[in-house]
Amino acid sequence: MSKFYARRRLSIAAALTGLIASAGLFNAPAASAALPTPVSAATARSYLATLPVRTESRTGYSRDKFPHWITISGSCNTRETILKRDGSNVVTDSACAATSGSWYSPYDGATWSAASDVDIDHMVPLAEAWDSGASSWTTAQRQAFANDLTRPQLLAVTDNVNQSKGDQDPATWMPSRSAYRCTYVRAWVQVKYHYDLAVDSAEKSALQGYLNNC
Repeated sequence: MSKFYARRRLSIAAALTGLIASAGLFNAPAASAALPTPVSAATARSYLATLPVRTESRTGYSRDKFPHWITISGSCNTRETILKRDGSNVVTDSACAATSGSWYSPYDGATWSAASDVDIDHMVPLAEAWDSGASSWTTAQRQAFANDLTRPQLLAVTDNVNQSKGDQDPATWMPSRSAYRCTYVRAWVQVKYHYDLAVDSAEKSALQGYLNNC
């Protein structure tokens, strides 16, 4: 096939895809979260096998020990950056606050049109990180963890869902939307592996069970 006809077929396919999408036949949510893609389930399983298993301790924990929502660019802090990343048609004011937009929460499948209805979840909660190794980090290391835009660690979700999760690990809390659970545990393990954090025995067992079904 000549390059001309190959390009022509690609352009026709792209046009058809656009027509189907505009007709709503893909049935996609109005706004999709843009979490950095986690490692594969196979890689997550291999990572999990290397994580140390330890009893966790929250002694000395304070959320203030993890400086978060730092300035990322201009007047935009971490929360505002994630709101823009994860939202659709997000409009911000001169202070970078979102004044309109749409946010789809993959944890529960809800879509919100007010930024005040959306929290930024730390996939691995700050307290959980403290319990499993971050207590020995410097403040700068904890700040990097709390504002990590590179790993699958920060995600815009429904505020009360994030609050119900609190500091729980996958042994006691998982997204109600089962279609997202594989993504969730893959991200969880990737973050813990990257930051050399431990797991407790119940957490490891839960993660193994979910990953085996991915």
